[in-house]
Amino acid sequence: FVGGPTSITTRRRTNVVEGFQFMKGWKVPSLSQMRADKEILEKFGDKKLAVITGSSSGLGRKAAAALLRTGEYHVIGAVRDVDKMQAVYEIDGWDKYPGTFTPMELELNSFASVHKFCDELEQFKGAKPIDRLLCNAGVYQPSLPYPKWSMDGHEQTMQINFLSHFLMISRLMEDMSRASDPRIITVGSVTGNDNTVGGGGVYPIADLKTLDGFQAGFNNPIAMADGYGFIGAKAYKDSKLCLMMLANVLHQKYNKQTGIAFSSIYPGCIAESPLFREKRSWFRKYFPVFMKYITGGFVGEEEAGQRLFQVAHDPRCTKSGVYWSWNGGPREGRGMEAL
Repeated sequence: FVGGPTSITTRRRTNVVEGFQFMKGWKVPSLSQMRADKEILEKFGDKKLAVITGSSSGLGRKAAAALLRTGEYHVIGAVRDVDKMQAVYEIDGWDKYPGTFTPMELELNSFASVHKFCDELEQFKGAKPIDRLLCNAGVYQPSLPYPKWSMDGHEQTMQINFLSHFLMISRLMEDMSRASDPRIITVGSVTGNDNTVGGGGVYPIADLKTLDGFQAGFNNPIAMADGYGFIGAKAYKDSKLCLMMLANVLHQKYNKQTGIAFSSIYPGCIAESPLFREKRSWFRKYFPVFMKYITGGFVGEEEAGQRLFQVAHDPRCTKSGVYWSWNGGPREGRGMEAL
């Protein structure tokens, strides 16, 4: 009888030990941990913590409102103008949800401001992890004949839309890994995808080439990621392409390691968005009409906000490495059940 009773007993003992491996990370709560948990409960209750950039207008404003309406989130509105955010809070009636919204200053045109925001956010939330990060804020300056530079000497569109969000993600990702269902969402665009009519059929086309501009440091006077001459519309499209690629790369490298779901979203063509405020007046007048009645691709701010909200909130959107978009014509007014 090879092995004998002794080997059987040893194997049983080993199996028993392996059966309790799930307890190896358990620790008796310390007094400080218990105090921290109590502070979290008093400050946030059982609500999830969501951070959204650019929540004072457009897509971000509608998405923030949708998060608040659920009663399940404490929303941090990361904005450049806190006074404007306060006005929106009052105009939109967010005071119906007392103690669930906090505006915080963030200037994406400055890396120092991003670091300051992350430090203040960490101090504000204490030991509570962040559950959602919605990288929504952006600028679109297609008519610029020359580049504008950020406070750090980088082309402004790329820094505001992509580089500063990348920095913020890198600062907050480790903390988010402690949440039970963490999600990081970047707002992309069909214009950054050359496999579409909107992206591949409208000049200039998003194209990072071999990233020569980034490799050269991307400092003044280098204004484009590909190292070529500045084109305002292409700078925007390139930045959106970077955001969509970033979600894929983070998914591949960190999803299994952190448990964070990384995704990007194209919420539709919000033709009446403040994003187009620098376009000519005739464009702002007729572009929504064209998108609504000719292409059928028009999406109002309300529905676009619902789409961003859905990716942040819906249990069906926990999958990582996804580029979320919606097919079909206008859906305005059809309600939540249509999403």
